[in-house]
Amino acid sequence: MFSGIIEGMARVTGIRKELDNVHLTLTCDFVGELSIDQSIAHNGVCLTVVALDGDTYTVTAMRETLERSNLGLLQVGDEVNVERSMLLNGRLDGHIVQGHVDTTAQCIDVEDQEGSHQYTFRYAADREMVRHGYFTVDKGSVTVNGVSLTVCRPTEDTFQVCIIPYTFEHTNFHSIRPGSVVNLEFDIIGKYLARMNALL
Repeated sequence: MFSGIIEGMARVTGIRKELDNVHLTLTCDFVGELSIDQSIAHNGVCLTVVALDGDTYTVTAMRETLERSNLGLLQVGDEVNVERSMLLNGRLDGHIVQGHVDTTAQCIDVEDQEGSHQYTFRYAADREMVRHGYFTVDKGSVTVNGVSLTVCRPTEDTFQVCIIPYTFEHTNFHSIRPGSVVNLEFDIIGKYLARMNALL
């Protein structure tokens, strides 16, 4: 489980395909603290450390992960947001994040608001997605590339988020442009409520 509070960025140093899987090798500031089998969220996707080599580590993304996320679009040199799993004795500064990306969205607008940045994202929406809890609500929580954010002005298939300068500088939001594809994880509470409503 994660909180959506990004620890830093990892840089992709290697990509190797094996059948339907993709092995990603990355480097980041806390590689020396990692161990095999540890869970790390990459752009919001929970992946398991399968190898350590010097200042790099390797994780494996399978077909389901590649189909639902932007990890299959990564290239060597790209930066991904990373967060290690929560400690039970820590504060929940973001919101409850599972590391299970639901779908991707496309950035359709970035507005400089003289101190912060406002991003607008569009995702494929239909009744079936809503029935599964895949939607946003005003002032609700959403995870974008692993970052816990507050939703503004949601519509049926779009929403906006505002990014403070610290988040802009310390996550890969600084590289998101119109056309960029990002990962979305919708709020788990909304998913449970949607499921309960479907069963009643």
